[in-house]
Amino acid sequence: REDCKDLLRSHKLRITNCRLDVIGHFLEEKRTLFQSELERKFPRYDRVTLYRTLLSFLEAGVAHRIPNETGVASYGLCHDTCSPNQHNHNHIHFKCNNCGKIECLDDLAVPQVSLPAGYQVETVNLIVDGICNDCL
Repeated sequence: REDCKDLLRSHKLRITNCRLDVIGHFLEEKRTLFQSELERKFPRYDRVTLYRTLLSFLEAGVAHRIPNETGVASYGLCHDTCSPNQHNHNHIHFKCNNCGKIECLDDLAVPQVSLPAGYQVETVNLIVDGICNDCL
């Protein structure tokens, strides 16, 4: 739990039991998580508390949101490249069509996008659908 506390301190977040539990779960699972998964894992925290916890992680640069076609985002832990003002996630996300798990593929960079004049790139989200190693 000390590594969880250090992570929260380094992002200037107050240490609460909910934040410690959620960060710990992210570190144990080593994958992205949906809020609904956190609600099932931690029934002692209500939906609003978990939402606010995730929101505080987003705002502090601890986590990033991964949109998908269902409209229900998943969340992944950020690396040292993120700050409260800027998320840098130049990696591909992989979604398993079998189990639904979404993983950050940190070693695979999102291809450079070149837009026509008058457009400016702010964020590029790339999700690759397929079958994960666990489901093969």
